Amino acid sequence: MTAPAQQPQQPESRTTPGEARPRIVVVGFGPVAARFVDELRPAAAAGAVELTVVGEEQQAAYNRVLVADLGVGRTSLAAMSLADPDELAADGVRVLTGTRAARLDRARRRVVLADGTALPYDRVVLATGARAVVPNLTGINPDPLHPVLPPGVTALRDLADAARLAEAVAGRRRVVVLGGGVLGLEAALAASEEGATVTVVHHGDRPLGRSIDRAGGATLAAALRRQGVRIAGNARSTGIETGHDGAFRALLLEDGSAVDGDLLLLACGARPRREIAEGGGLAVEAGILVDHGLRAHHTEHVFAIGDCAQVRCADPLCAECTADGRTGAPSGLIAPGWRQADWLAARFSHELLGEAEPAPLAAEKPGVILLKARGINLAVAGDVMADPWDVFALDGGDCPAHGRSPLQVSLWADPEHGGYVKMATRGGVLAGFVALGMPRAAAELTLLFESGAELPADRSVILRLDGPEAALSPAGAAAGPDATLCRCAGVTQGEVATAIAGGCSTVEEVSKATRAGTGCGGCRDGVRDLIERHFAAVAA
Repeated sequence: MTAPAQQPQQPESRTTPGEARPRIVVVGFGPVAARFVDELRPAAAAGAVELTVVGEEQQAAYNRVLVADLGVGRTSLAAMSLADPDELAADGVRVLTGTRAARLDRARRRVVLADGTALPYDRVVLATGARAVVPNLTGINPDPLHPVLPPGVTALRDLADAARLAEAVAGRRRVVVLGGGVLGLEAALAASEEGATVTVVHHGDRPLGRSIDRAGGATLAAALRRQGVRIAGNARSTGIETGHDGAFRALLLEDGSAVDGDLLLLACGARPRREIAEGGGLAVEAGILVDHGLRAHHTEHVFAIGDCAQVRCADPLCAECTADGRTGAPSGLIAPGWRQADWLAARFSHELLGEAEPAPLAAEKPGVILLKARGINLAVAGDVMADPWDVFALDGGDCPAHGRSPLQVSLWADPEHGGYVKMATRGGVLAGFVALGMPRAAAELTLLFESGAELPADRSVILRLDGPEAALSPAGAAAGPDATLCRCAGVTQGEVATAIAGGCSTVEEVSKATRAGTGCGGCRDGVRDLIERHFAAVAA
């Protein structure tokens, strides 16, 4: 029996009969929009607001992070679902799926749909997300808004992409992944494990080249090869070759060689969908420019959240916007978008319904990149490019006399077994780290990085977390109930344990009750471990 999720108490409607309710229109129906709508559901159910969500896909919101898992048969659409249109409608939320928002008419305060219908609003929230980057290759139309992809070429953003990957995996065909980022590597590993022949092609000398150091990248590449994934590094693609049927047959490289395949999976990153904002005269850069209250520049009634929003206020002297060269560009991670959705919903509830005012939205720290697959566990964050014996700390003025502690680097490597840990610290506090093949060290360093806590003076303490003695105890056993288990949804071990004690016996039931595991999926093993430990104790 699934433990029911705790629902916030519905606010009393502050409108009198005949009085117009505040009209809120949400453009986009992805994971971040679904979270925002879910937070305002009680207000809609109470009749306090008129809430409408417009989604271009026929399918209601689902977790795009798990599209590759869907393509290889490791999850289902039901498990990925983040919203039920019927349940939302029952709570008074108007849901328009399969509907494209064509234009933002700010002068008349309305969203104009593709069929000419206009939705008036008092406030509009743009949650349009991002679209896959299509590279400029011969044989592919690079128009970012209307790319023409030949048969056998796909990105990895929606359900149709998952279906194409599923077909290739089921037929044990040759899959070529273009791009060495996290999503491309996760898809490559999953497809390879399920029987496809997979080659990853990337430009740099190592996968994850923008995020990981040279030695860590080399160790990662070796680990990928051990998992059966072929790696073609330092390779610049120029075009594709098609067969007589027009379908993809090979990726052509700058040196004249080619990588044969049956499916080309484009994993070249994502670009914020900002065209409706541009058409409405809003300021854009990498994304839709919003201030620290997520309000679009130079307007009172338009807001943006998630992968389309770039948090950078209009004040050129703002210390928060200029700290450490910060641009506010979307991170592409689901957790920051969910935090924005929660905060903006709370802000609307305060301003429109008189509920408690939320604390200011905290600036996002650089995110931790996680790569988890069978046989590979990687966490990397922050500044990791320095080596232990670099002298840049003095030559570059990076010393206490210039107001900053010097960067100190500790490193441990075991290439033969795929183990690698690097810790870069300033004053004992992590400025960046890499942990590969050391899952307990990765978990501890992630917590230390996000909290800003000081590392032990003896750095080898971190390495011993994955030693034989520590391996005898179950993962997470030493962590208390207040320790965060699901970083995406901000769910603690204690909250998950309470849900399990209340009757949740599967990961899906825990996810429904607590939201744990509905983001990147990296905590699902931890949730499963808590379930197994609970029922093992009951049986004993």
